[in-house]
Amino acid sequence: MRFLPARYLTPQHLLRASVVVALITIVLKTLAWYVTDSVGLLSDAMESFVNLASALFALTMVTIAKRPADAEHPYGHHKAEYFSSGFEGILIIGAAGGIIWAASHRMFDPQPLTSIGWGLSLSVVSSIFNGLLAWVMFDAARTHRSIALEADGKHLITDVWTSVGVVVGIGLVAVTDWLWLDPLVAIGVAINILREGAHLVWRSSQGLMDEALEPDVQAQIERTLHEFDHHTIRFDHVSTRRSGQRRFVDMHMHMPANWTLGRAAAVRMSVEQALMSAVPGLRATIQLLPSDVEAHFDDEKDLI
Repeated sequence: MRFLPARYLTPQHLLRASVVVALITIVLKTLAWYVTDSVGLLSDAMESFVNLASALFALTMVTIAKRPADAEHPYGHHKAEYFSSGFEGILIIGAAGGIIWAASHRMFDPQPLTSIGWGLSLSVVSSIFNGLLAWVMFDAARTHRSIALEADGKHLITDVWTSVGVVVGIGLVAVTDWLWLDPLVAIGVAINILREGAHLVWRSSQGLMDEALEPDVQAQIERTLHEFDHHTIRFDHVSTRRSGQRRFVDMHMHMPANWTLGRAAAVRMSVEQALMSAVPGLRATIQLLPSDVEAHFDDEKDLI
């Protein structure tokens, strides 16, 4: 993906590209359905309309997520991306339901297909557009830690798999003349993308509930803290969470009670800088406590 300058691989630029690609694929797939009268290609076109709506919503949410913190949102707007991911998951589920509904009717009233070659060619071209953009989005999602880009990329991939299934089904109809294969393949593809939609909704719900950071990131935090191990310093109550692109870690750092405030603050700053260097996008909050003081905020009696 490095054949493009980094400034073109931001979430906003890629989601704008997703809108353009969605419009192109809507035209191609609608033409494919029109010339073939295939319910499979109709379902494929329906999903492209969902792609357009989700890309527009994701672009809006990513733009909101980039806003700086303000008085009403002191921790920023990063969680807006989770609404985008959840919305895309719901749209995927809705599209799958529409595909199953349309295919079920055609199952009991199969119709002959026409101009199959043209229809398949248009579907393949649209899939190439979606596949290439999804490939770029997955790489950018890892770079920017953007669940909105990841969700849109997965949505595009489900569109590609839908098209693959439809093309295979229509190809088999052309070879065998079994007209019921067209709606049957459409139903099979719909069931598959239902699973993807449910997964996106689940991921979004976990993010909104302050899910802990990934195990490998937590391990990196532990390794960084281990570098400061000393008989006079210890860390406890380490907790992590993520909010869109931003990552957070809170902890207590215990040190001798006779240390000056300046010395304690200097050590804390060194720990914070080490953590933020080790984990990009991390915001560390460290509470200083004397070595002989323990915090028991998990005990009910301490919540009074």
